[in-house]
Amino acid sequence: MKRFSIHDTPINGLKMIERKPITDERGFLERLYCFDTFEVLLKGKSIRQINHTFSKKMGTIRGLHFQYPPYAETKIVSCIKGQVWDLAVDLRKGSSTFLQHYAIELSESNNRSFLIPEGFAHGFQTLTPDCELLYFHTSDYKADAEGALNALDPCLNIEWPGDIIEMSDRDRKHANLNNTFEGIEI
Repeated sequence: MKRFSIHDTPINGLKMIERKPITDERGFLERLYCFDTFEVLLKGKSIRQINHTFSKKMGTIRGLHFQYPPYAETKIVSCIKGQVWDLAVDLRKGSSTFLQHYAIELSESNNRSFLIPEGFAHGFQTLTPDCELLYFHTSDYKADAEGALNALDPCLNIEWPGDIIEMSDRDRKHANLNNTFEGIEI
């Protein structure tokens, strides 16, 4: 039995994954990751790190974060509690969709994950209180390789789905893009 369906999005490389849980009267078993299924999508890289986030308030924005090469990472993001609007921005230098974004809803009940390849910034807004996400990363976090975009940058033209109730000072202070940003060489 296939445990996943993988769907393209309008942005090359960005994928929506539908998980197929096995259910019975007790509940369910759901596979979040399988090497055999994801090996090709991860381009031979292995999962190196798994992170878990918790956001208390509905309307919280986290992001838009990424890592520069050689620590650029592919992420598989899943919501295991609550509901979020999960977004990726294409930062790949020379990409035909450079600076375009795409978002999907992830929730504890819709059995979706978002595969975000290297060269994308990632963030989300919580649509319910008490949201928990799991992130599978192909690279270890390196503070000196971290990059970020301001989630409120008018250049990105992101229409967040709800009122912004919470956002870290750090994320609010990320600079807006300027004419010198040409993207990330992947």
